Amino acid sequence: MKRSGRARAKWAAIGSLSVVLLLGGTGTAVAVPPPPPNPSDSELDSSRDEADAKAGEVGKLTNRLAEAESRLGELQADVELKMEDANKARVDMETAQDEASAAQRDAESAGAEADAAASAVENARADLDKFVGASYQQGSTIGSVSAYLGSDSPKDLLARAQLLDAVGGSQVDALEGMQRAQTDKSNKDSEARKKLEVAREKQAAAERAKSNADAAQNEAVRAQQDQEAENGRLESEKSDVERRLYEAQSKVSGLEGQRQRYEDWQAQKRAEEEEQARKAAMAQPAPSGGKKNGGSAGRPSAPSAPAGRSVESVIARAMSQLGVVYAWGGGNQSGPTRGIRDGGVADAHGDYRKVGFDCSGLMIYAFAGVKGLAHYSGYQYNSGTKVPLSQMRRGDMLFWGRGGRIHHVALYLGNGQMIEAPHSGSVVKVSPVRYGGIMPYATRLIG
Repeated sequence: MKRSGRARAKWAAIGSLSVVLLLGGTGTAVAVPPPPPNPSDSELDSSRDEADAKAGEVGKLTNRLAEAESRLGELQADVELKMEDANKARVDMETAQDEASAAQRDAESAGAEADAAASAVENARADLDKFVGASYQQGSTIGSVSAYLGSDSPKDLLARAQLLDAVGGSQVDALEGMQRAQTDKSNKDSEARKKLEVAREKQAAAERAKSNADAAQNEAVRAQQDQEAENGRLESEKSDVERRLYEAQSKVSGLEGQRQRYEDWQAQKRAEEEEQARKAAMAQPAPSGGKKNGGSAGRPSAPSAPAGRSVESVIARAMSQLGVVYAWGGGNQSGPTRGIRDGGVADAHGDYRKVGFDCSGLMIYAFAGVKGLAHYSGYQYNSGTKVPLSQMRRGDMLFWGRGGRIHHVALYLGNGQMIEAPHSGSVVKVSPVRYGGIMPYATRLIG
């Protein structure tokens, strides 16, 4: 008890000295506060191990998510490819339908001509039959056996025979001419019907191709949607683990902060005891100051593109549409048009309700003053002169595909930039040239 009393007296004296030092002394020392919590080494090691484990889990999930995103990119390219296949099938089907309609009209016209020729032949044959019948029933100068027998003289008989022969011969000649015409028209009718049969076969094949392309597109869309769902699950899982990692790191930081504050308290306590022993305070003001870092410079603007009237007019048309929404199947030579249904991604984004461009539609608009282009990037790839990518220049079209099948097109602006209508949910914009999946040749329509 006495020892405890002496200790209390000692700390009371120290407290009084501290107050003196704080209020009336010449030093700037501060009285030492009560000791803060001091976590044990095992607590620190445990919290660090927990944070490391969470960090490792985040790393693994990050790798899995990167692989999933890569897979999603491949599936997106596959969807774009299937969408362009569907575009091609739609263009081919419309062409086949037009050809079948023209063949149908030709066949109907040739059939009508053949029917008319056959009718004319029948009418002529009937007239000839009437003439022959009449010539044997009447005793007139048009000719009959009785007319021959009733002639008054050989001269009269000869005249009547010549008249009969002349009239009958002209009838026969006319009949033969009409029969030849009938044969020609029947041949045309047969040829037109063969062409119609071929055109209908092409139409049927084009419709089957369109159906197959739509089915393949739908399958690709489902695969993409499944992958998007998987990516969303991984993102959610990664976010949850990142949250727990943050909590674990905060715990480590909190415990390490407690340890640091405890060590600081110990150092402050030792300094206080030394001041009390020397009866002087040697407080030094903490250094302060430091200047703030200045702002960063703005990014320099891109250099001007080389002039070129025809190329520049094409680029100006494309650039005038910056910000116009993407609409699958949209765009023609006059500007943006309403998109069409695709049964998948485009429908999910409501492209059929939007007025805008898809990738090949933007090219149709840009090159309207140069050349008419089909609404299919695969046909556009073969619409001009092929040049190696190492020689591509401003105004060339760039293409992307897999296995030689095209699924995207953009207009090269130079300096590694291009303008494109990228995909559903996006807008017409300028992007850096992407070299993954790019075709080895650019297509040049000007110069």
